[in-house]
Amino acid sequence: MTARTILRPLTPDDRSIWQPLWDSYCAFYKVALPASVIDGLWDKLTGGDPAIHGMLAQNPDTGDALGLMHYVLHPHTWSLKTVCYLEDLFVTEAARGQGVGRSLIEWLAGKGREEGWFRLYWHTDEDNATARLLYDRVAGPATMVRYAISLTK
Repeated sequence: MTARTILRPLTPDDRSIWQPLWDSYCAFYKVALPASVIDGLWDKLTGGDPAIHGMLAQNPDTGDALGLMHYVLHPHTWSLKTVCYLEDLFVTEAARGQGVGRSLIEWLAGKGREEGWFRLYWHTDEDNATARLLYDRVAGPATMVRYAISLTK
């Protein structure tokens, strides 16, 4: 973690801090979600679902939001241990290159080691070159190819 970053779980009082980060993340991926989905996600992140968790990265001096991370814990078929899917990771443009993204990933990996998880994994778009530079340094190049079938219209 950088000396200028605090990492902490999201709380119900963080909506006004989290929302602009989430909106920017969705804009980056060119996704417009209905308000009902965003509200439902917020409820899950702040206590409505034991499998979905959210973290916030902040500047300790100003309280400014630097980034967010959402992760999902789930079982799988190759081990009796929990697996963690890092579903969303976003760092503000102003904070990129300062170790915030790495801090969030390393915090999550540390939590997984402490709790005995089997694996931590994530995906990103093939053309997300900036993120892939970090991910290749943190985890090494990906060896799996992801396929997806959209089940909704």
